[in-house]
Amino acid sequence: MRIKICGITRADQGVAIAQLGATALGFICVPQSPRYVSPAQIGAITAQLPAGTGRVGVFANTDIQTIANTVRLGQLSAIQLHGAELPDYCQQVRQAIPTVELIKALRIRTADDLLQTPQYAPYVDTLLLDAYHPDQLGGTGQTLDWSALQQFRPERPWLLAGGLKPSNVATALAQLFPSGIDLSSGVERAPGDKDLAKVQKLFAVLAQQGWTRSSR
Repeated sequence: MRIKICGITRADQGVAIAQLGATALGFICVPQSPRYVSPAQIGAITAQLPAGTGRVGVFANTDIQTIANTVRLGQLSAIQLHGAELPDYCQQVRQAIPTVELIKALRIRTADDLLQTPQYAPYVDTLLLDAYHPDQLGGTGQTLDWSALQQFRPERPWLLAGGLKPSNVATALAQLFPSGIDLSSGVERAPGDKDLAKVQKLFAVLAQQGWTRSSR
């Protein structure tokens, strides 16, 4: 199972989280976010990560050239589109930057919002489901209605996000079958400042339930 910890801003925390077992780290490339890191800062962090750690840049309604430059400077292995990007834009990104994974995040209010996922499947590698917030794109700490996702079987692998933390991740995974999970605020002291004790607790909970980097 993929385990992505998003909102990394410090190299020491990123390295420690990767060593604890995270399969990927996420870097917020949205200047308005309190977790924002510049392309140069991302590159300085990714240069220190263990080999094989995924490096995901999170963008929202960003022009393709800016994304491409950030991928290059930050040595990213994946692009996550977390704004209002439509399928045709995802297709343009896929064509312009074909060598990295493309993840499309969708903010879910009701089960009806899941009906849009087939439109994205031809153009992205992975889907990510996050909780809807009227003013914030992510990192809100709000959970999705997990019961609405129990029959969700998309054409692409998918990551569960939205308010996950060590105390509720086992409950979520007992109900759902995502390809991976994505946490940010649930393992923080403050936006962008990760709490390594909470990260350790997360991996302890996953290990107790038999969920590891390679399981499911």
